[in-house]
Amino acid sequence: MTSTPGRRLANIGPIEQLRAGRLWRRLPQLFIGLYLFGAAMAMMVTAGLGMMPWDVLHSGILRHVPLTFGTIVTLLSFVVLLIWIPLRQQPGIGTVLNALLIGPSLDLTRLFLPHPEHLGWNIALMVGGVVLNGAASAMYIGSQFGPGPRDGLMTGLSRVTGRSIRLVRTLIEVTVVAVGWLLGGVVGIGTVLYAVGIGPITQALLPTFTVELRPRQDG
Repeated sequence: MTSTPGRRLANIGPIEQLRAGRLWRRLPQLFIGLYLFGAAMAMMVTAGLGMMPWDVLHSGILRHVPLTFGTIVTLLSFVVLLIWIPLRQQPGIGTVLNALLIGPSLDLTRLFLPHPEHLGWNIALMVGGVVLNGAASAMYIGSQFGPGPRDGLMTGLSRVTGRSIRLVRTLIEVTVVAVGWLLGGVVGIGTVLYAVGIGPITQALLPTFTVELRPRQDG
């Protein structure tokens, strides 16, 4: 899968990721992207106009099993990672950090976000959260340390099928919303906006943030 001429999203393991160079740019971009991803989630939660698609699924599952929301998120992450196996998608440093950092960044951001009562401000938070999430996704995926479980599913399917990030992500998000809604999950206008908007936003920004890696030396 090519993002721009000369820039490709590599499917490599953790050691190769560290050996691929340009760490001075890639590491800060990874951490900033992961923080902003959690911050974007916090913005949408605070807006109260609809959960992100995967959270619709999480909330739907929650209605049928005696587990906490966080436990469901973690368990589903492992289920998604199992789907990586036939896609030959390799987990990386970013995959682990995704699981460890996004939750705390969400909680931290919510401590500082205002809770506006006016609908206009809530809409602004919702739209800003969607746009910021797309930018954050492009940042941490483009740092070439491996995507998180759910984004790895997206990039793996895109690589295997030859379809664009925009199309694959949109199809995944719409499917997740549909299943979550059937299970009784919470859906709102923010869910719909995220499902149809996140793919195009990520696709548009990914070329800007994809860092070209050092060429591999064979032999």
